[in-house]
Amino acid sequence: MRVLVLDTVMDRGGAETMMMNYLRHFDRSQVTYDFLVNRPYRAAYEDEIEQLGGRVYRMCPMYPQYFGRYKREFRAFLEAHPEYQVIHSNLEERSYFGLKVAKRMGVPVRIAHAHNRPVGFTLKSVFREYFRLRLPKYCNYMFACGQEAGDWLFGEKNRGRVVQQRNAIDTARYRYDPAVAAAVRAEFGVTNPNTLVLGHVGRFFPQKNHLFLVDIFKAVHDQRPDSVLWLVGGGELDDALKNQVRAKVHELGLDDAVRFLGVRSDVERIMQGMDAFVLPSLFEGLPVTMIEAQAAGLPCTISDRVPRQCDVTGTTQIVALDAAPAEWARRILGQADRHAADKADGTRAAGPERVKAAGFDIVENAAWLQRFYRQALSEQRAAEGRAS
Repeated sequence: MRVLVLDTVMDRGGAETMMMNYLRHFDRSQVTYDFLVNRPYRAAYEDEIEQLGGRVYRMCPMYPQYFGRYKREFRAFLEAHPEYQVIHSNLEERSYFGLKVAKRMGVPVRIAHAHNRPVGFTLKSVFREYFRLRLPKYCNYMFACGQEAGDWLFGEKNRGRVVQQRNAIDTARYRYDPAVAAAVRAEFGVTNPNTLVLGHVGRFFPQKNHLFLVDIFKAVHDQRPDSVLWLVGGGELDDALKNQVRAKVHELGLDDAVRFLGVRSDVERIMQGMDAFVLPSLFEGLPVTMIEAQAAGLPCTISDRVPRQCDVTGTTQIVALDAAPAEWARRILGQADRHAADKADGTRAAGPERVKAAGFDIVENAAWLQRFYRQALSEQRAAEGRAS
């Protein structure tokens, strides 16, 4: 079974990383993924997708001026590829376009997957509301990373229909190892074992709130000069926001304390060198990076806009987004002090077991999802047979 995944671009974002985790752990002789994206450039995961036997197709962007063209191109694509009987769309409310075409063309299994929970109002919000309210009519399976994301995309009235597909990871890869931690810290110029390393993993998109994160770190650094901040992630092609963050770091005199580590394929290794994880996002679904950070045994501080559901190990504290940077700093430093002994007494190394016990290990979840695809297709074919 070749499942067609609809996505924007297969870069190292949360939803994309999650799908890759599943693809790596499928029995690919039984179920595998192909991807249909709408960005013209070759993205970070495409080499690996092809190495694993997957295919990557491209179509036009999904901007308003291209909506009509996208529907025409998608119809032509399905006509040329009747082998795709299961479509799994990660396009949030824009899943409406592809799944509407797919339903009209008789594709039996049409999954819409909620990965985020937007907040605030912009002109874009008008479009999002229009299409999300029409989406349930065209998907016959609803997935979500967490309840809040599902409520936003599908509405609370459909809560009973929503299946949680966990943002599962290979937990064992994140186990804390003091030797790895020391090597990573030395690689990035941290030679003092008492230096506090704060970490953040996320694309440079407004949602992640990097500019406020720098304000938070400035308050931390003022109280504890022997501290550094590692920022892992890339941005859009023009790096506009990333450059704004760099400018702010320079303006605050933090050039020597903030490291931009870029897009990494070894996040599990980088997290070994961190002492704490900070996520002051404006909104989230259920971020993969939080599951990774907890598997790495890191104490985490998140904003109250990040779902509480992502605290799967009890090592996460929540701070109001509108709290002052000094309050964030006080909470982060207090938490770091409480967890200072975790590395020595073995508590931190127990992260993988805690995350696995919470149900987020990829091996079990990949087996579940393979069964789901096959059962869903069998159900829909049986329903079609009864209808005929």
